[in-house]
Amino acid sequence: MAESTRRERDFVGYGRHAPRVRWPGEEKLVVNIVVNYEEGSEYSVLDGDDHNDGWGEYDYEVDPAIRDFGSETHYEFGSRVGIWRLARLFDRFDVPVTIGACATALERNPEVAQWIRESPHDVVGHGYRWLEYNRVDREVEREHLRLAIASLERTTGERPLGWYLRSFPSENTLELLVEEGGFLYDSDVCNDELPFFTEVSGRQVLMIPYSKVYNDTRYLLNPTYGSPTQFFESMRLGIDYLCDEVDHGLGPRMLTVGLHPRWSGQANRASAVRDLLEYVSEKKGVSFMRRLDIARWWLDHHHEWAGSR
Repeated sequence: MAESTRRERDFVGYGRHAPRVRWPGEEKLVVNIVVNYEEGSEYSVLDGDDHNDGWGEYDYEVDPAIRDFGSETHYEFGSRVGIWRLARLFDRFDVPVTIGACATALERNPEVAQWIRESPHDVVGHGYRWLEYNRVDREVEREHLRLAIASLERTTGERPLGWYLRSFPSENTLELLVEEGGFLYDSDVCNDELPFFTEVSGRQVLMIPYSKVYNDTRYLLNPTYGSPTQFFESMRLGIDYLCDEVDHGLGPRMLTVGLHPRWSGQANRASAVRDLLEYVSEKKGVSFMRRLDIARWWLDHHHEWAGSR
């Protein structure tokens, strides 16, 4: 590992007593929904990759010598049907969400890009393609970062101000974001329930943690959800417990929920999303926030609770 990219691990974080955060409206909990729009940017021999992606409806990879029509159509469901089912739900409940957009995915479905332009939702860059960037060299990742920024500006009308990659960022990712400049935050971590700052290349970078637990990937990965009801119950239990902690003296919290159109856009699974939107909308002290708004709020107000316990 090059010395310039080595960062020490932090096992302490905020420690025993988290800061006394204050959210808009004095909420106990803010919930951010991230819709991962990846369809059309996954690994495929059609795009010159050395293997096909296996994260469709089955965790299975077809030999790269053979075109994988099965997984292709699972992804296509997300872009053809699933994203629109989720969009209708967000409109019905008037909920602002964050779109984690892979650049090439939006290039291949201009209508989705147009919907984003017309919507109140924000965009976080999710890579030029949905690749494992820890397997490419620094120069390739740098080039893909710049391609993604330019592409998302064209398709959505705005430059992405946040960033996160597919599951496993590289040891270069944060340094490249600082080098490029123009980002307010990064979400390539899952190590906390509140935003925090980390030092990279001599600069403080705001990290807004993502979650692989409150995430519909569990429809695919073990231990899986046996039904959409279990997905909703998992979200409800998390929300209720975090609110209970606040009621017992802990500072306000944040919860991220990750959704994917090819999974949660299925009619049965969308019922769990509907129930989540309804539950949060009716629960006192809890509200939805876009990821960009969380970042801006933290940057503007974190000094108010710095050092508070």
